[in-house]
Amino acid sequence: MKPSLRTRLARQVVLPLVLTWALGTTVALSVASYFVAQAFDRSLLDDAYAVAAHVQFDHGRLALRLSAGEMDTVLFDQRESVYFAVLGADGVLVAGHSGLRAPALPEGSSHGFANLSLRGRDLRAVSLRRTQPAEFTVVMAETTHSRNELLHRLLTYSAAPQLLLLAFLTWWLRRVIRRDLHPLAQLQEAVNRRDANDLTPISPAVVAGASSRDVEDLGSAINSLLARLDSSLGAQREFAGNVAHELRTPLAGIRAQAEYALANADPAVWLEQLKGIARSEARASHQVDQLLALARADEARTSLKLSIVALDELVRDVLMRFMPRADAAGVDLGAVGLDTPARVWADAALVEGLLGNLLDNALRYGTAEKPRVTVALTPQPGGIALSVTDNGPGVSADEASGLVGRGVQGAAGQRLGQGAGLGLAIVHRYAELLDADFSLGNAPDGPGLRATVVFRRTDAGLA
Repeated sequence: MKPSLRTRLARQVVLPLVLTWALGTTVALSVASYFVAQAFDRSLLDDAYAVAAHVQFDHGRLALRLSAGEMDTVLFDQRESVYFAVLGADGVLVAGHSGLRAPALPEGSSHGFANLSLRGRDLRAVSLRRTQPAEFTVVMAETTHSRNELLHRLLTYSAAPQLLLLAFLTWWLRRVIRRDLHPLAQLQEAVNRRDANDLTPISPAVVAGASSRDVEDLGSAINSLLARLDSSLGAQREFAGNVAHELRTPLAGIRAQAEYALANADPAVWLEQLKGIARSEARASHQVDQLLALARADEARTSLKLSIVALDELVRDVLMRFMPRADAAGVDLGAVGLDTPARVWADAALVEGLLGNLLDNALRYGTAEKPRVTVALTPQPGGIALSVTDNGPGVSADEASGLVGRGVQGAAGQRLGQGAGLGLAIVHRYAELLDADFSLGNAPDGPGLRATVVFRRTDAGLA
């Protein structure tokens, strides 16, 4: 089982503190031990010099001229047992304790320190070599109880407060970490309590007590994700509702035509009804395509990235695809302004869908005696206008503003029974995604409708 974030943070902070404390305590005790040893060794050396000062050469041999009281003064120590020995050049004991031997001196030095053992007791000793009045060596040694006790006291009085401080810091850090992560726990609890269908934003009060901006940013990110999910699910629900609503009529018509054909034995009736079924199926397929286009537009809202598009080349390709349909319907399909290169910020797939829906509308409503549809590219200040103009019945100014709604048909569309009122809604949505301006108006040179989309031009503009 993985540890919690609170535990991990506590470990990451407390462990370095413990290691730092241990290292600092070790260094401090090492330094203290060194200077304590220096102080005690210096005192021991001073005693050796005091004894050496009373060594004299008398009647051809060395002698220590100290009375018993003076010797007690030199060797007095309340806590330690002190031993000494004065040795001649040949190592013969002149005065002091027998069995105390001089440790080896460092080369070129008159004194040296060493650890000795005498009668089962550990001693710290100094050896002092003198040459006047004759060569001799003084050895001073003492037990180490005071040294060890002082080091223990240093350890107690330095490490114990630091341990208490470390414990306090650990408690304080865990408390602070728990407090700072509490909003995160509240956020987790708020998300866990959510129903699968509840995509409303998390209340700001949940993370209001956060002392870190990161927790607030996490709450904002979750709310942003919930908003995108809500939008996506809304689009799916809308798509499902639209499919159910828009396909109900053509499917009912197909079923009625099939039942009518089955109830008749006349092959001519069968042929007529089959043609009607084919027309209804084509209409239903067209509606499904348009509904899918709207659903894709809703999904592209958050992921669309615009790039440079050669608008003139794209329009030319779309026109070539619609040319056979226009010829079959007897519509004069032409273009103006495609000879001039045009570069715009857009998405090629959306521009194709946009122009395809405009041409589809224009070809459906081409009811004039000589139907004509013209596609034009026209430079605009800071942009390029793509317009599709037909010579159909046109619309009034009041009617034009409402035609971009989903499922809205003009009077001509209702009269002709063409479409489901989705084409211009798709164009309007695509234009919004492309940051373009879409408008409807009457044709400038007679009856008909002009649909215009103005794209933002790149720095290259028109060549």
